Amino acid sequence: MSRAASQEQTSLTKNQSLVLGALMRADAPLSAYAILDALRDDGLRAPLQVYRALEKLTEVGVVHRLESLNAFVACHAADHDHQHTHAHIHAGVTVFAICEACGKVDEFEDAMIADRLYGWARKADFDAASTTIEVRGTCKSCAV
Repeated sequence: MSRAASQEQTSLTKNQSLVLGALMRADAPLSAYAILDALRDDGLRAPLQVYRALEKLTEVGVVHRLESLNAFVACHAADHDHQHTHAHIHAGVTVFAICEACGKVDEFEDAMIADRLYGWARKADFDAASTTIEVRGTCKSCAV
């Protein structure tokens, strides 16, 4: 785990740290109930404990919710420095490429996409708080 991720985890509650750790170790997005199952031996017993932790982790920008999967992933920026994490949060546009074959999720940012979307929002007098784009398809490994 990077130094920044360690620093981020030190300011989190025990439950938040456990949930973030489970998501960082996961090979694919996890539902709240999958997180609960994975962390029962660590003391999490109720779905509400997981949902509260996920809410805070999402709020601080180290976890993302994938709407189409009703699942969560650790933000790739959580592995970078704290300043980058805040820049990522304030960018407001997160793009996920979701492989329908293996479940792998890649997160990326594209300044041109953000500029176009927020340009449209300004012209339409729409106050866009955030944008999540989910692109579904097949990853290179599964396409072979």
